[in-house]
Amino acid sequence: MWIRLRQIALVARDLDQITKDLHDVLGLEVGFRDPGVKVFGLQNALFPVGGQFIEVVSPIKEGTAGGRYLERRAGDGGYMVITQCDDHAPRKKRVNELGIRKVLEQDEPEYCIMQLHPRDTGGSFLEIDFQAGDLSPDGPWMPAGHDWKPAVRTHIVRAIAAAELQSPDPAGLASRWSQIVEIPVTRDQQGNPAIRLENATLRFVKDEDGRGEGLAGLDLVATDRKAMFANAQQHGKRVSDDTVMISGMRLRAVDA
Repeated sequence: MWIRLRQIALVARDLDQITKDLHDVLGLEVGFRDPGVKVFGLQNALFPVGGQFIEVVSPIKEGTAGGRYLERRAGDGGYMVITQCDDHAPRKKRVNELGIRKVLEQDEPEYCIMQLHPRDTGGSFLEIDFQAGDLSPDGPWMPAGHDWKPAVRTHIVRAIAAAELQSPDPAGLASRWSQIVEIPVTRDQQGNPAIRLENATLRFVKDEDGRGEGLAGLDLVATDRKAMFANAQQHGKRVSDDTVMISGMRLRAVDA
């Protein structure tokens, strides 16, 4: 029974600006815009990163969950960790055993969604989904539509290797997510609590930027690190030798 990181959602006030930033710095292209998110008061753009995805959502009306998240974390930032599993029934059973509320639940033959309430998970929204059919790492993915592969660009970055969640209590947050996904907590090379999914790591770190608990960073496997940081320097997004800042997220270049 496996679970993999398939998609990261960011929330931003200015969708067009973040779309431009992701293209200018990371070379990513929009693969899909989902009209269905309008029912949640949002607009979006979804960028393939190899067989994974970075989605950016932006509120288009007042009173949305996304808008409240922007206010709570004082600006753009991480919003959701969206995973894919090979068997949805035991995942649902586990969530029910833990008494975790669901913000969104949908069971269809082709695609099943289970979006968990962040007050019960901590950290951010955690979503565990199932996609029928080809279960390979770059297989179909309903949230990306049916024609995302022509938009894949891997000349600067080619995969999401880790998602970083910050908290006043990283160990406690890691323990909670470990209970949910049923994978033990380990430690990374820096001693941070970590959960190793099939294709990526969830890393839990101390909140040191004053923005509170939330999804705060990504590790991106760099194909061309030099180009990434040259682009970031040109567009005012470089913050260190290995990190750029886009949409309130620390994006670190790592090797495969």
